[in-house]
Amino acid sequence: MLTPLSAHVCERYPRGTTPFVQQRSIGNDTVGRVSVGAIGLGAMPLSTKEDRPTRENAIGVVHAALDAGVTLIDTADAYSRDEAEFGHNESLVAEAVSSYGASDVLIATKGGHTREGTEWGLDGSPSYLRRACEASLRRLGVEAIGLYQFHRPDPSTPWEVSMAGLRSLFDDGLVRMVGISNASVPQIDSARAVLGEALVAVQNQFSPGYRSSAVEQAHCAEHGLTWLPWSPFGGVSAAGSLGAAAPAFAEVADELGVSVYRVTLAWHLAQSDVVLPIPGASRRESVQDSAAAADLELTDDQLTRLNSA
Repeated sequence: MLTPLSAHVCERYPRGTTPFVQQRSIGNDTVGRVSVGAIGLGAMPLSTKEDRPTRENAIGVVHAALDAGVTLIDTADAYSRDEAEFGHNESLVAEAVSSYGASDVLIATKGGHTREGTEWGLDGSPSYLRRACEASLRRLGVEAIGLYQFHRPDPSTPWEVSMAGLRSLFDDGLVRMVGISNASVPQIDSARAVLGEALVAVQNQFSPGYRSSAVEQAHCAEHGLTWLPWSPFGGVSAAGSLGAAAPAFAEVADELGVSVYRVTLAWHLAQSDVVLPIPGASRRESVQDSAAAADLELTDDQLTRLNSA
């Protein structure tokens, strides 16, 4: 069932003037397109870190992102410290967006991961995905989820069966657009065959230190699928030493007088028009710096050096 995208966004009456930043599009002519800021926010660190911020401060981080022009927030039902907190991140994001009074914010969530205690499990069965989606709808307080992503392939469930489950959610109007995560090129093509135009995005790991998924990124660009690189700096442990691990990025940052993180995100954006990074953050200063990357231009020489690093 093809339905309008109006339910994707949370209508707002802004507290102030939201800065205009470079925009990128998610969707297609069949399901519709949503324009969002070129840098999104990965909300995972607000819930999973042992030293995560207080709820008040976490909401402040989301508000800072919205102030900076971020209009895509990536979350998941399983983003929590443990099983008892399942759904923590979705509820937090929903509260933050609602309390801000935000408009044109696309909340992208995921299902397919389970939690047992502090352990992570997988369930890609259609019955589980439906239950997970319905629970996410309640936590987010929406009638339909803007972008619903299959979190990770489940070895115990055939990929095509999981995709059929996602197709059912789309056909029944529970989700407006579908994405997949941690997928190979064959899995992307299989998803395209089952989901058709409902599939609009792929979220895989990609960073200066992890470029093995470049083939999937190129495949997405070829087929007009949004590429959402997770851990765009290389993960929590790598992010703190990004400059040392990628000297060329640090050199360009020095040339431009900006952070190595901002250069890294600008490099991601320069790879293709379908790229939309979703850096995680747990501090307001971090989201403000990341959002500024949307308007940072790199020279051809700088890009050549970064691509060769």
